[in-house]
Amino acid sequence: MENLFTRYTDSKAVFPSFPIVQHNCLGSWDVFLSLFHSFTLLPHPPLLVAIQDPPSRRSVLPSFPGFLSVALPPPGCPRVAIDFSPVLNQHLSCSPVFHDSSEMHSMDVLSPEGLFGFPHRSLRVTSVYLLRTNHPPYHFIPPDGIFSFLPYPHLVLGDFNLHHPLADPCRSLSV
Repeated sequence: MENLFTRYTDSKAVFPSFPIVQHNCLGSWDVFLSLFHSFTLLPHPPLLVAIQDPPSRRSVLPSFPGFLSVALPPPGCPRVAIDFSPVLNQHLSCSPVFHDSSEMHSMDVLSPEGLFGFPHRSLRVTSVYLLRTNHPPYHFIPPDGIFSFLPYPHLVLGDFNLHHPLADPCRSLSV
């Protein structure tokens, strides 16, 4: 079997491409497994997968061979998770960043040589899930909490539910 790392390298750079997938699993194990099985058909499977509404059983997230899952530790069910390929840790450092909200999780990817041919040595990938019902208590992460200033690139992936009552308080949302 081909070493996954050889798919992402050439003679000039480590990881000249950096495939990332964002997906809402709807709390379904079937959706999660279908998503990850589909990666086996790709010539370049993703290195990071940002999951919103991952399925969980007793606060334990599912796993899939070839990926490590990181989420807010128990208690409770995580609303977001980031799965990453261990190939990243062979050449880069991946460090989880936990936030005060269970609806947001980040992963810092670090490289002493810089990333993607640029001098930036860090990249933050943030997964956000803002789905809540139209009944109190409303959960809200202010934009500056999601899109914070960082001195390096920051990619925000998420399910920003436009049906959230705070998007249009006068709109009638029937369930």
